[in-house]
Amino acid sequence: MKKLAIALAFASLSTVTFAAPVTFNIDTTHTAPRFEYNHFGYSNQIHSFDKTSGKIVLDSAAKTGSVDLTIDAKSVNTGYPLFNEHIQDKDFFDTADYPTITFKSTGVKFKGDKPVSVEGMLTVKGITKPVTLTVTSFQEMVNPILKRDAIGANAVAKIKRSDFNMGKYAPYVSDDVNLIIAVEAVKE
Repeated sequence: MKKLAIALAFASLSTVTFAAPVTFNIDTTHTAPRFEYNHFGYSNQIHSFDKTSGKIVLDSAAKTGSVDLTIDAKSVNTGYPLFNEHIQDKDFFDTADYPTITFKSTGVKFKGDKPVSVEGMLTVKGITKPVTLTVTSFQEMVNPILKRDAIGANAVAKIKRSDFNMGKYAPYVSDDVNLIIAVEAVKE
């Protein structure tokens, strides 16, 4: 009987998994950083970036993680080629001198086993400021098409254009900008 108990104990240990950080690569086809601002009080304008890369590392059991995103600022998409050029000018993104926008996390807060906010440093036009992304939804599951572990989230933050030397036309074009990030990533 004692041998059976020992055998069962060892058998149960073989099914125990230990949590570890998992690295996910950004799915460039399903990641869309967007920004929204008010234009002369007429309407809210929403534009996006078409190229984003990076990694997300999560350890849900330890409640830790990191986010490292790089946005190609030249991929800004307003829906109008001439306006894309205008918004890449020195008064705004200045993509000739600053072709990328980066976000590097400094901490991830969890509620249960899901991240609820990501604190980090946002760099635009060579200026780095602290930003907190509030995670409004999060999902972790096997991607039904790729058959690989994947995660997805939506996150929002509010920044000021003037903090990044992009305040031209404020206050007529609002200084406050809403960042909206829809991200999906697949396990390495």
